[in-house]
Amino acid sequence: MRTPRSLLHIAFGLTLAVPVAGVAQQPQQRLQMEGRLDAIIARSTGVEAGLGVSVPSGIYVRSGLVAGIGAGRHGLEGRTDLFSRFSLDPFRQSRWAPYGGAGISGRYRSKLDGGSRAYLLVFLGVEGPLALGRTSGIVPAFELGLGGGARVGVVLRRGVNARR
Repeated sequence: MRTPRSLLHIAFGLTLAVPVAGVAQQPQQRLQMEGRLDAIIARSTGVEAGLGVSVPSGIYVRSGLVAGIGAGRHGLEGRTDLFSRFSLDPFRQSRWAPYGGAGISGRYRSKLDGGSRAYLLVFLGVEGPLALGRTSGIVPAFELGLGGGARVGVVLRRGVNARR
């Protein structure tokens, strides 16, 4: 049995008309890496360098994990932070954009510094611009927060194309 030519044309036309997710609509960068330097000021103050990764949890929110290691009053200490960050400018419409976030933090210290404990984490920050004319690169961010003490952080984050 032969298929009429007009049916082949219709079938071909329907395959072209089926909606397909466009490349422009798909996130171009799922993971956002960051490096950071944090001072945690409390009875046992520490300075830690950390590496983190975050993923989109919606248009305005990114969720992630940071692991840090550094020096405290009585030696080596570390921490892990699990957080969500809410950006007030997710599409880079301004050069600098405020954000806020919350999560949980675990600090791992010697018993002389208070031992290992879990803390609630809240922070406010501002993220800077990509270099002029660039669609990707490294962006600076600065944070203030609370979580095991007062926190001050400087962050270098991989910029997301057309997003924060």
